[in-house]
Amino acid sequence: MNETLSLTEIVGELASRDGLSEVLGILIAAALAVAAGRYAGPVFGRRIPAGARSPDDWRAQLGSLAAIITPYVFSLLTIGLVFGLATRLGISTTILAIAFQLVILLVAVRLGVFALGLLLGGTGWIRRWEARITLVLWLALGFELLGWFGYIEGTLDSIDLLPGKATFSLWSLLKSIVVVTGFVIVTSLVARAVERRIMAFEDLAPSTRIGISKVTYFLLVSLGILLGINAAGVDLTALTVLTGAIGLGLGFGLQAIASNFVSGFVLLLDRSIKPGDVISFTQHTGTSTDNFGWVQELRGRYVVVRDRDGVETLVPNQNLITNSVINWSYSDQRVRLRLPVMISYQDDPELALRLLAEATSDHPRILKDPPAAPRLMSFEDYGMRLEVRFWIRDPMNGVNNVRSDVNRRIFQLFREHGITIPVAQREVRIVDPGAMLTRSAPRADDDADTRG
Repeated sequence: MNETLSLTEIVGELASRDGLSEVLGILIAAALAVAAGRYAGPVFGRRIPAGARSPDDWRAQLGSLAAIITPYVFSLLTIGLVFGLATRLGISTTILAIAFQLVILLVAVRLGVFALGLLLGGTGWIRRWEARITLVLWLALGFELLGWFGYIEGTLDSIDLLPGKATFSLWSLLKSIVVVTGFVIVTSLVARAVERRIMAFEDLAPSTRIGISKVTYFLLVSLGILLGINAAGVDLTALTVLTGAIGLGLGFGLQAIASNFVSGFVLLLDRSIKPGDVISFTQHTGTSTDNFGWVQELRGRYVVVRDRDGVETLVPNQNLITNSVINWSYSDQRVRLRLPVMISYQDDPELALRLLAEATSDHPRILKDPPAAPRLMSFEDYGMRLEVRFWIRDPMNGVNNVRSDVNRRIFQLFREHGITIPVAQREVRIVDPGAMLTRSAPRADDDADTRG
């Protein structure tokens, strides 16, 4: 279309007989596009292999792209056929030409938003807002294509949001939002690229890579926001009041939030807690499994810990800095378990010690080096206290299940060899109070002997 049409001219064209024919052709194209879009998703979804359902797989993305493009292709083909038919019949094609250009523009915007979503990550916020972002961008570019953008700009610029000496119109607000969003998206793309390069360095520890990437992402996005605000025409010196208010809020009500964010960066940099570590929140050492779980991921404010029941606990970063945490896999994933057992004094302790070593010999998760060590620990009131100590290298697969297996084997071997596990017993004697008094009272002949 070489010339722009005003809204009045387009309405007049639509009201004519040729315009109605063009609208009918556009409606047919829209109906075919909707039908094609409804069937394109299932059709292309069935052609994707079962192992390629992940959003990061190129086959899944190719299937999604094909499902997105199919309705637009059908609409363009239909409008093209109607355009050719109208030309042969001598019918005006002004509306059809506008519709064709708008559909091409919509295809370009939709592909651009789809590509941007891929660059920002398969599960990013743009992927969730693709339809809305596409609609807003298409309307803005469509108005520019039709030549109506200047009129809309003038109308929005006439709406003053801050009556007074300073002028801040609705158009200025929308322009600022668009500019800031654009800078944030660009800096996010740069930060994602930097993050991918950093995560590819295998020489760095995973926690260090995560820490560097998150700090880089935070700094670049903050820089993008400041540059966007400056490019939108907002004086950065006017933000001093806002930054002062934020500082006041940090001083009074946001200490915990700020502390959690700082603690998160400390955890990432000092590598004391890493994704995949086995930790337990308890105030004493040993092989206790209170609050036992695996570190799933490190976030800016909290750490995700998953226990053996499948429950994910969000632990604030500050708790991991200020409280004692047992990291079972800090330097070595091997841990030693200790199982105490009592035997009676009538049993042979040497036989019992050999049976304890046998109980741990055939378990697949118990290490052979170092070997299990049975010990006679002490002589108690009602029996001899023994203990068997052994090592495992995979505490992330559970600790109490190994305890249970070894205890069951010990009980079975003790029963086969006649080793008894005593029960704590107490002997209670009841004494007659009258007999005690009679026994303690002095006799008469003793008094006579004393006087003589």
